Amino acid sequence: RVLFFLQSLARILPSRGARLLARGRHDASAGGSGAQSPGPRVHSLTSPLSSSSPARALSGLPKGKMTENGMASRGKVLTIDTMNPTVKKVEYAVRGPIVQRAVQLEKELREGAKKPFAEVIKANIGDAHAMGQQPITFFRQVLALCSYPELLNDSTFPEDAKSRARRILQSCGGSSIGAYSASQGIDCVRQDVARYIEQRDGGIPCDPDNIYLTTGASDGIVTMLKLLVCGEGKSRTGVMISIPQYPLYSAALAELGAVQINYYLNEEKCWSLDISELQRALDEARRHCNPRALCIINPGNPTGQVQSRQCIEDVIRFAAKERLLLMADEVYQDNVYADGCKFHSFKKVLFEMGPEFSNNVELASFHSTSKCYMGECGFRGGYMEIINMDAEVKAQLTKLVSVRLCPPVPGQALMDLVVNCPQPGEPSYNNFMKERTATLGVLAEKAKLTEQILNTVPGISCNPVQGAMYSFPRITIPEKAIREAKKGQAPDMLYCMKLLEETGICLVPGSGFGQKEGTYHFRMTILPATDKLKILLSKVKEFHQKFTQQYS
Repeated sequence: RVLFFLQSLARILPSRGARLLARGRHDASAGGSGAQSPGPRVHSLTSPLSSSSPARALSGLPKGKMTENGMASRGKVLTIDTMNPTVKKVEYAVRGPIVQRAVQLEKELREGAKKPFAEVIKANIGDAHAMGQQPITFFRQVLALCSYPELLNDSTFPEDAKSRARRILQSCGGSSIGAYSASQGIDCVRQDVARYIEQRDGGIPCDPDNIYLTTGASDGIVTMLKLLVCGEGKSRTGVMISIPQYPLYSAALAELGAVQINYYLNEEKCWSLDISELQRALDEARRHCNPRALCIINPGNPTGQVQSRQCIEDVIRFAAKERLLLMADEVYQDNVYADGCKFHSFKKVLFEMGPEFSNNVELASFHSTSKCYMGECGFRGGYMEIINMDAEVKAQLTKLVSVRLCPPVPGQALMDLVVNCPQPGEPSYNNFMKERTATLGVLAEKAKLTEQILNTVPGISCNPVQGAMYSFPRITIPEKAIREAKKGQAPDMLYCMKLLEETGICLVPGSGFGQKEGTYHFRMTILPATDKLKILLSKVKEFHQKFTQQYS
């Protein structure tokens, strides 16, 4: 045991430890022959160490366990019991257990495993390009020019692409998109975003100083929630979110230790928002927390509804009356398909309601490069506009975003192209409009196709997909399956996991988004190519009939 101790010491204190190890071996040998060692006495592991002993250096190290070879093993500083408890509460169904299993199945297929399907079709997330949607040519041309400015000398690139690339590069440090930008974002991009918002909203002024470029819309949403959350006990911040909801909101609130206040969308009325339901949720929440914000997703995710102008007015009046900050998630603003539906920005409606509201209601709205006709999820571009924010709070917001230095500059450049796209008379205009129109047209067709086919299946009911990129159909699950699922998982999780294992179709159970007690759903994107979407829907139809028979 003495030798084991000295071996450990030799690793920590190489020079002195090695000398002691040599002496220890000599002492051990001498002791075995009965001879007296002339060198210093080596302490046993159980005897007190003198203050001059090199082993004293070990006394400040954390105590651990002995391994099989007798070496000391330090306990972990960070364990599941000592980690941040709010992180353990975070759940994100869009990339949860089903998606992890789908990735594993893909690997098994590549390795030659036999499955009842030839491929895994992922319809769990709104990742347009991964599903085969083609990028807009003009966007990629400008980004290529920004990434490799030598291409500005190439005559194959149109002049409007070159002019935008030059303007962006001139606004970057060292004329390179590899340089940091200002924390709030590149100045010329924020100016273009402000101009875009003014044009979108019929001339209502937009101050570039109220624009913050973000790492996707998610970054802006989480940043605003960080500003809002405070208090303890009954004074703890509560945030109202729709159910069903996009799991970013519940995950962020859990991580921040805020109180999630659920208000339920009306499935029987195409997932509409009722003010009476907002009032119910608010009144109940005020008994145990301090509600401070109301989040709206329009067009809706996962439910695909488009809010009417009247509904938006009612929400603004409600927020004004109850002194709530409004957070308007508008990343699907170009994704409107249903006849009679139109996107209305919260800012436009707010200002058209007059100064009683436009001078008082606090609003943060969000947009992104990831959705609409762009689908450029990987670039992580986005912006946030703030309205009526207290000046001192705004200074704190600017400080907060400076901590992460800046959003990805290529994402900022792409955001600039979205809000400063080719105009009539420019060389790229016709092709840009052709690609944009075609992309949105195909999405509209797939939205209708999804609704129609799902509604032919007994036990599945799908509301019209008015906008966004998803359907959220209600499914009837037999009582026998519900009893089996309650042994360890939600019934619609059982349903979706069996669907994946038997068909290779990856969907997300409605329980990951929230739903009324006793109802079950799944979310699927409408993004797969039309031929693949038809296969997906056919497999879902066949599976549901088989599942129902199996558990009847």
